[in-house]
Amino acid sequence: MKKSLIAMTSITYAMKAKNLLNSLKYYCEIQRTPKDLGTGCGYSISVTAPAEEITAILDNERIPHKGIIS
Repeated sequence: MKKSLIAMTSITYAMKAKNLLNSLKYYCEIQRTPKDLGTGCGYSISVTAPAEEITAILDNERIPHKGIIS
């Protein structure tokens, strides 16, 4: 399945997002945002579920993010 990156506003929010998504049984890992795609704090979450679905969950839980990278 294709992975998408969602840029986060801080490493703290990336960790909160990972914990939340893993508790909801979504695959999620924290990784450095590639420099050529850099935006936000330099950290992103990598997900296999549709990125729009994940950002809706993050918005609902008030976990800020910068947007979908790929």
